[in-house]
Amino acid sequence: MREAQAVSTADGAPNTGDAIGVVEYGPFSTAALARYALVSGDDNPLHLDLAVAQAAGFAANPVQGMLMLACFEPYLMNWRKDLFIARLSAKFLRPVFSGESIRLSGRVLRVRQAELTLRLTARNGRDEMVILAEAAALIPSQRSD
Repeated sequence: MREAQAVSTADGAPNTGDAIGVVEYGPFSTAALARYALVSGDDNPLHLDLAVAQAAGFAANPVQGMLMLACFEPYLMNWRKDLFIARLSAKFLRPVFSGESIRLSGRVLRVRQAELTLRLTARNGRDEMVILAEAAALIPSQRSD
């Protein structure tokens, strides 16, 4: 993980439009893909066998989508340690390949009492959007239950 820019609002309530910051994850090595396959059960040979990936038309093994999506949790926790991620949904727009990194960024879309709606993106090294995501997060210290 390499932090390119961090914007922390942990001292106060976040506001609509606040930037979360930019953090880079990766590069994702073939060994990292194999370790993720082992612990997740996602042992699709497309991610692990270069010959299978090349037969499918890829130059390298694509990174498992859930491995990249899992990067959003530490990204958000680095921004605010008091968050509880209630929901995370994503659209995978294009593959990321072994040896590549992703850059995560985000913005607060909406603040309702203790619930935040966050727009999250991941971009590859060519600045192409690879993941468009949205999260609902709760701030327990501000909940009114």
